[in-house]
Amino acid sequence: MNPQASIPPVLLRLHQGTVAWLHSWWRLLLFSVLMLSIALTPSGYRSERRQVLARHIVSDTAPNLAWYGVLSALVSLVLIRIVVVTSQSYGLSRFALEMVVRVLVLELIPLTAAAFVALRTTLPAGLEFSQSRSRDDVIDEEVLHREFFPRVAAGIFAVWMLAAVSCVLALILAYLSLYGFTPWALGGYTRVVGQVFNPAVTLILVMKIVFVSFAVGLIPMASSFYFGANYRDKVRHSLSDMVRLFAVILLIEVASLMGNYY
Repeated sequence: MNPQASIPPVLLRLHQGTVAWLHSWWRLLLFSVLMLSIALTPSGYRSERRQVLARHIVSDTAPNLAWYGVLSALVSLVLIRIVVVTSQSYGLSRFALEMVVRVLVLELIPLTAAAFVALRTTLPAGLEFSQSRSRDDVIDEEVLHREFFPRVAAGIFAVWMLAAVSCVLALILAYLSLYGFTPWALGGYTRVVGQVFNPAVTLILVMKIVFVSFAVGLIPMASSFYFGANYRDKVRHSLSDMVRLFAVILLIEVASLMGNYY
């Protein structure tokens, strides 16, 4: 007698789904450890491998930096104006700058930078790379160094660069929107910004950017690593990649909010 025959179908599907879910996260962990070992190996930075790595970093960062910089500036100006007008209407003008920094720089910019890189670079690149591989391709050490690791590192670096440039741009736009083109308010401005960016908040912001960048760089390529030759499996798992990626980003954001405000 088949032991599964006595198990209700709902419980059986739940068990199979749970096992598949845990298996997918375990494979992601193994792939992350593999990429980390390559990143810490000196042989991974030989001359020919450095050229491949540099080419991927430039191609994944430069186009995104231009587009995201423009979009980030426009959205930042709109949000800054909304916060300033709202604070003035409630007589809270002295808190306008702090609200702008906390809402825009600490929360929105890291999330939008990660989502922008994921949707424009890492998720499409993971799907395209998996489709270009044939069923007979063997993943050896050279393939890991020349194909997988440069794409993962480029996605991580792109998030870092976009977040850093956008944060600096948002701070400049906040100063110009509140005080105009005058240097006399710089002392009060830096004092308020410094009060917001205390050591704990700065550490949480850096850790959030680092962790979301790891998620953006690793999750799509991990799926390509395990489902590269099977196009049907890759298409089926591409949606789960997106869901898993944004679920991880959401969990990181919740953790950062708890660290900042609790």
